[in-house]
Amino acid sequence: MKRSLIVASSQQSVGRPTAAAKADAIPWVAMSIVLTALFMAVLDSFIVVVADPSIVANLHASNSDVQWVLAGYQLSYAVFIITATRLADMHGRKRTFLFGVALFTLASVACALSPNAGSLIAARVIQGLGAALMVPQVFAFITVLVPAARRHSVYGVVGIVMGMATIGGQVIGGLVIGADLFDSGWRMVFWVNVPIGVVLLLLAVRCVPDTGRAATRKLDMPGVLVLSAALFLLVLPLIQGREEGWPWWTWACFVGSAVAFGWFAAIEWGLEQRGESPLVPLTLFKQRSFSLGIILVLALYALIYSYFLVLSVTMQQGLHVSPLGAGLVQVPGATAFFVFSMLASRLIPKYGRRVLEAGAIVLAISYLATGVLLVSGPRITPLLVIPTLVLQSAGGGLVITPALNTVLSRVRPESAGVASGVLSTAQQVGGALGVAAVGAVFFSLFHPAEIGRVAAAGRAFAGASFGVSVFAVIAGVVVFLLPKQPAS
Repeated sequence: MKRSLIVASSQQSVGRPTAAAKADAIPWVAMSIVLTALFMAVLDSFIVVVADPSIVANLHASNSDVQWVLAGYQLSYAVFIITATRLADMHGRKRTFLFGVALFTLASVACALSPNAGSLIAARVIQGLGAALMVPQVFAFITVLVPAARRHSVYGVVGIVMGMATIGGQVIGGLVIGADLFDSGWRMVFWVNVPIGVVLLLLAVRCVPDTGRAATRKLDMPGVLVLSAALFLLVLPLIQGREEGWPWWTWACFVGSAVAFGWFAAIEWGLEQRGESPLVPLTLFKQRSFSLGIILVLALYALIYSYFLVLSVTMQQGLHVSPLGAGLVQVPGATAFFVFSMLASRLIPKYGRRVLEAGAIVLAISYLATGVLLVSGPRITPLLVIPTLVLQSAGGGLVITPALNTVLSRVRPESAGVASGVLSTAQQVGGALGVAAVGAVFFSLFHPAEIGRVAAAGRAFAGASFGVSVFAVIAGVVVFLLPKQPAS
């Protein structure tokens, strides 16, 4: 009798998961929904790049118009992220996420139906606001819903999603423009968001839990206004400065941004001293891993955004590769990124920071090797670039994928929203900084009329590779300063 009870008990424990097992489970359905939203937001930063020539031809847009089709999205996205995280703390993350998905989807419809360049730019600004409402909630959901011991797995998927969206933007853009479904041309790069957004909205209502609200009940409006001004004054000249030749107003904007950030810090410090709710608690920056993490994210996303931009220009304008062909050049690198991202998620729990160190070293060496290879004599071709892209992607998978988890692992759950917002803002600012700096190097060397199109592309891409390697070295130094093991 005693034996039968033991057997029955063991069978019952096998048949049903224990409470501990349930507590340790990852809510993959909810994670899949929010990560799809993240994919869309990142994809739309890159998918428009290959649509530029079609937009110019169809809407009779100027080069400045096309630049603002790209910049309007990035600017509103960067400026509004932190405010969106505080709104989520006040009104609930799920509600804010749903509103962001709805706004992003409706703005995509407006982009696809735009009759002229002005309306397209306006719709892209609104689309950026939708992305700003969606993306920080993704990281907050991960921090709140996923057990700390399992977050490395989810952040491994996050890295893959962001990497695939970054690389896949040009591949998908080339495919949909080339297919020209329903004679839609460039408009299809926006139409593809619509069915995905509608399905996401319906699934999120049912499957994404409401994680509750923070204690914040009042929005720090002075902080919102001053921080928005500071970010606007910082990001605008980074986006527009190179095209304009860095006139006086760009430097005035940088000075104004520094003053505004100082003013913002004073406002937040005063609110904290009075026991009120600041937009960004300055105590977050007392955590060494978080402060270092901001620098790490800035450096990593500076090199990601800038390198893929100059790679696209090199392939299409320098080597006359089609948009689809330019995207396909990146497929082997995308595969390597996927494989090493998965490997990183398995190695991090055992080896901790050493995985990021290895990735950072490979990343820096690979960019330097690309520059050295191109200046040593060989003419640039897609086949010459592909092996270096694979090496870069291998290093990137080991360091970029686990970076966010390493930074957020020591953030308390109640601060997850604002911490995620600060890091998401750092991604956008880093991207703008990288494009401005590396783009200046690339276009200062890219003069096809002087030495020929292919030779100019090789010289410019070599210079850009050296420029990007500076950001990779900065990221590597920061990695070696991070805590050796994730927080328990």
